[in-house]
Amino acid sequence: MTTPVGPEDIASASSAADVPGPTDWSRGTLASVLPSVADRLGVQKYAGHDVFDLPAAPRTVVVLVDGLGHDLLRQRSGHAPFLRGHLDTAHRVPCGFPTTTATSMGTFGTGLPPGSHGLVGMQVLDPATDRLLNELSWEDGPDPRAWQPNETVFEAAENAAVSVTMVGPYYFDGSGLTLATLRGGQFRAARTLDERVDAAVAAVRATPRALVYLYWGEVDKIGHVHGCQSWQWGDELEAVDAALRQLAARVPDDTSVVVTADHGMVDIPFGDRIDLVDEPALMDGVRHLGGEPRNLQLYAEPGATEHVRQAWTERLGGRVQVLTREGAVDDGWFGPVRAGVEGRIGDLVVVTRGSFAVVHSGLMRKELVALLGLHGSTSDAELAVPVVVVPPRRDT
Repeated sequence: MTTPVGPEDIASASSAADVPGPTDWSRGTLASVLPSVADRLGVQKYAGHDVFDLPAAPRTVVVLVDGLGHDLLRQRSGHAPFLRGHLDTAHRVPCGFPTTTATSMGTFGTGLPPGSHGLVGMQVLDPATDRLLNELSWEDGPDPRAWQPNETVFEAAENAAVSVTMVGPYYFDGSGLTLATLRGGQFRAARTLDERVDAAVAAVRATPRALVYLYWGEVDKIGHVHGCQSWQWGDELEAVDAALRQLAARVPDDTSVVVTADHGMVDIPFGDRIDLVDEPALMDGVRHLGGEPRNLQLYAEPGATEHVRQAWTERLGGRVQVLTREGAVDDGWFGPVRAGVEGRIGDLVVVTRGSFAVVHSGLMRKELVALLGLHGSTSDAELAVPVVVVPPRRDT
C-alpha cells in the first residue's frame, strides 16, 4: 500500500544526493571491467583497454555481487573485513544509466554503453511487436542475439584461446539475458555461495589461462525485501565477504580476483511514493508504462507526448526530471545509441530524485510494488559500484 504524496511534499523534495546528468563513458565505468581483465589476459582485441592498472595474470576470477554498491560497501564495511582491507586501492566507478540489472549486465558483458548494446531498461518497448519486454525475465522475448548482436567480452576471450567459465544458478544457463549479454564459454550451475566458490576454484585450476565469472544475487534480493540498511543485509554481506576470502585463498598463486557489482541501492520509505492508480491524470495519454519505480519509461499515445510531459512535470515538480527520448539520446544518457535502439527508449524518461518512487499497483507485479530497497535512478548510492582487485599471491 502506498501513501499519496501531496503537492507540498513534492515542492520541498531534495535532490542533493543525485548525480546531475549522464555518465562520462570516456572514463572508467562498469563497461571497463571485463575489457580491462581481458587486456591483462592477453586478449588482443582489448589490448590497451585496462584502465584499472590490473596486474598481469594468466588467470582471473571476476565476481559480480548484485546490488553491492560502492557507497553501501564502504558505509557497511564493518560487515566485510576482507573487502575493507582492499578498499583503499579499490576503484569507484559508475555503472551507467539506468541503474538496473538488465542494463548493467549488458554493459558488463559487452564492455559497451547501454545505447550501444541496446538493453536500455528493465522493461522496455519492443518496437517490432509494440509490446513491453522485461529484459530480466525475457518472457516471450525476441532472439537475444538479434536484440544484442555485439560480440561479448567472453566470446572475444574464448576466440583468443582463454578458457571462459560462468558460475551461477542453473536457470541462468541459456536464459535470454545470459545469451544477450554473457554468451561465450561454458556454464557451471551451482546453488549455494560455497558451491559457487568450489566451482570457480575448480574451473580456474583446470587450465593455465582462464577467465572465470561468478555471480551472486542474494545481496540484491535481501536489499529489495528488507532494505539495504537492514541487519539482514549486513548478515548477507558478512557471508559474501567470508566466501570471497576463501576464494582468494584457494585460487592458484598466479590468479587475480576482481570484485564488482551491477548497481547500488537506496531504501525508499513507502510514504515517499505515489501510486499511479491514484493519479489517473498522469496515465492520460500513456500507452505503455515501462521502466521501474525509480526510473520510468513512458510510451505515449500518438501525439500525446507533450501532454504527458507537462502533466508529469507539473504534478511531480522537483521530485523527477522528465526527459524526452530525443533529449536523453542527444545528451548522452544512454551513451552512443546504435541504429534500431532508439525506439526501445520511452518517449519520455522519468528520472526520480531524492527519496521518491512511482509505482502502479494495477500494472506492476505486487512483489515489485512491495519492495523497500530500490534502484534505477542516478543517486550516488545507486550509480557507484566498486572494482576491488585482489592481486595474485606471486608475480607472473
